[in-house]
Amino acid sequence: MCGIVGYIGDKFVDSLLIAGLERLEYRGYDSAGIATLNKGKLRIRKTTGKIQLLKEKLKNSPLGGELGIAHTRWATNGEPTTENAHPLTGCKKSIAVVHNGIIENHIEIQKELIKEGHIFTTDTDTEVIAHLIEKYIDGNLKTAVQKALKRLKGSYALAIVSEKDPDKIVVAKKENSLIIGIGENENFVASDISAISSLTSNIIFLEDGEIGVIEKSKIEIFNGEGKLLNKKIRKLKWQLRRGPRKDGYEHFMLKEIYEQPRIVKSVLKRRVFKNKRGVHFKNIGITPDKLLKVNRLVIQACGTSWHAGWVGKYFLEKYLRLHTEVDFSSEFRYRNPIAGGDTLVMAISQSGETADTLAGIRLAKSKFVQVLSLCNTLESAIDRESDGTVYLYAGPEIGVASTKAYTAELLALFLFTIYWGRIKECISEEEAKNIIEELGKVPYLMKKILDNQKEIIECAEKYYQCSNFLFLGRGFNYPTALEGALKLKEVSYIHAEGYAAGEMKHGPIALIDDNLPVVCIVPKDSVYEKMLNNIREIKARRGKVVAIATEGDEKIKGYVDHVIFIPKIKEEFSPLLTVIPLQLLAYYIAIKRGCNVDQPRNLAKSVTVE
Repeated sequence: MCGIVGYIGDKFVDSLLIAGLERLEYRGYDSAGIATLNKGKLRIRKTTGKIQLLKEKLKNSPLGGELGIAHTRWATNGEPTTENAHPLTGCKKSIAVVHNGIIENHIEIQKELIKEGHIFTTDTDTEVIAHLIEKYIDGNLKTAVQKALKRLKGSYALAIVSEKDPDKIVVAKKENSLIIGIGENENFVASDISAISSLTSNIIFLEDGEIGVIEKSKIEIFNGEGKLLNKKIRKLKWQLRRGPRKDGYEHFMLKEIYEQPRIVKSVLKRRVFKNKRGVHFKNIGITPDKLLKVNRLVIQACGTSWHAGWVGKYFLEKYLRLHTEVDFSSEFRYRNPIAGGDTLVMAISQSGETADTLAGIRLAKSKFVQVLSLCNTLESAIDRESDGTVYLYAGPEIGVASTKAYTAELLALFLFTIYWGRIKECISEEEAKNIIEELGKVPYLMKKILDNQKEIIECAEKYYQCSNFLFLGRGFNYPTALEGALKLKEVSYIHAEGYAAGEMKHGPIALIDDNLPVVCIVPKDSVYEKMLNNIREIKARRGKVVAIATEGDEKIKGYVDHVIFIPKIKEEFSPLLTVIPLQLLAYYIAIKRGCNVDQPRNLAKSVTVE
């Protein structure tokens, strides 16, 4: 959600900034822009739509210069228009600002500045920042920024340039990620490591309230009162050497669905002992002694990660008999949760930058509760602020609708449960071996589903024009129903709801008619007969049923309109398989509807504002 890139050095500024923005496309955006200082003169290009349009503008009319800042905007305050696109300026057009976050008191400040004669030309909250800096600047950009920040309430990651102080970029951070990359006679700014990781591995992470002054050969970091700080330079543990590629697939989403067998196989190889009697999690930051003392686990997450947390709850309770709660991060952060010394908070976030999840971590730590996070991004804010981190090792996920990260989260939860169970001695060596051997089948079983998509494609062709879907599941596959509905909503813009099947009679049954497809997740498990009862109730009301069922289940064919078969697997691991047909169904329906599956409208990969 929004992206910032900045550069000062001898390279061609336009190209470098555009390349950085392209690496941030996955975050989601609706407009883009660049500002540079060329021989001390501020020059700006911006546009709505894709970065490619901005590239074409720059090709026809390049900016050049010694330094620049760039931005991809995801609209919050103000519609996605060229005028509202960043960078934004003040009245004199001599200061440019790019901003991630929300300024909560912008209306109050705007009214004050209008009385002083400032003229506003956009509908954004960000514009007040440019006008405030313009008001305070007397030649020193850092001092003006420092004064302006004292007036702001809300969250921000900022990069600012000015004609009045033309040899530097000033940056500032509060509650939104911002990093500085250090090069040789050049320096970088970014909201996300991936934007600059191919250019440098030396990084400074800004903390809340800090201000950075970045020159070509010098970087200084100050606190909010202007005191110079001695910041540690961190060496990246990884570098993204090339930009994302589709490798022959039509879309990133499809590529990432197909990557799931390989990822599961790779993670198992990384985590499982050779004798298959246990798993290892080295240097995760939470000691075995601490895990032994935990009697209550609170999982907090958003969206797809929240669904993974629900599957994890069932698994943890089954094998560890551990009291486990699952909460939306957006609710957890505000509900003043009860937490004692026997509580562990687990945060799950693919991006590692999710604002609500990060706020939940800070709330937990303020109560002296340790936090263990499941995260796919090393050196992200959530990774850095957690007491311990379990990495997903799913690789970069470019499609906005999460697919491979979801199954990686499930696998991490399953494997960590084995690890924890061996520590607590509630999972024996033999039981751990049996669980691991069952998980070892998953890559092959996933591939079987991917190799046989005929029924999935036929269902997509039959139902892609429908306006509503209902997804039903029970037990371990209730969260799968939620995830299936979410995927369809995200990429096809069809209204879809996921429900626990037993709750159908408590409201959703009123929706069922011959125009409503109902996707029922009904593998051969402990609640199979209960699911059949729900299907009978749907068919009695002329609903159309698509079943996700176990291979060899001939009985189900007499109850439903379509069957998508998955291979047989132990009940608790079935969510690793049942979700794949739902991902593919959402993908093919969205393609039939002409939707942009990799970058759905209004969505962002990383939700970095509340």
